[in-house]
Amino acid sequence: MPLLLELIERNAFGTLVSSGESGMHVSHIPFIAESADDGRLRLLGHVARANDHWRALETARHVMAIFQGPHGYISPSWYAQHPSVPTWNYAAVHAHGRARLMDEAQLRDLLMRLAATYEAGRPKPWRMADLPPDYVAKMLAAIVGFEIEVERLEGKFKLSQNRPEELPRVIAALR
Repeated sequence: MPLLLELIERNAFGTLVSSGESGMHVSHIPFIAESADDGRLRLLGHVARANDHWRALETARHVMAIFQGPHGYISPSWYAQHPSVPTWNYAAVHAHGRARLMDEAQLRDLLMRLAATYEAGRPKPWRMADLPPDYVAKMLAAIVGFEIEVERLEGKFKLSQNRPEELPRVIAALR
């Protein structure tokens, strides 16, 4: 699991998928991955209140977050052995679980953590605490936070494993 968690953390802008009575819902959002007190993985995120996906999360029996890692086209011209065909190499993680909506305090904490994560290293990091309280309250009312308790992680790695003798050539061509 450490490899899968690392891929999630390095590629935290994921795709959230759920289905229910109103059909399929797909949203593209930044996540924070964390270990819960019981050692289980949780994914934290938010969507706009205007996005009906949050309503679907309330009743969804199952959700999936997809994290796409490095990927690239592999030309058959890079191979020494022929005949061969083009392919695509990639790394991805599918996190399956159940969603639960957050209360306002949890949402506020999530937003501060997201800002701290993505503002880290900037000369003057943006901070939600620097905003007027009435503005923050208005913005909080416009979004809905959620957490996914991950029940299963699946790693999908297609990295030319079927052609080990060609790996040095593929790596060189991708560089």
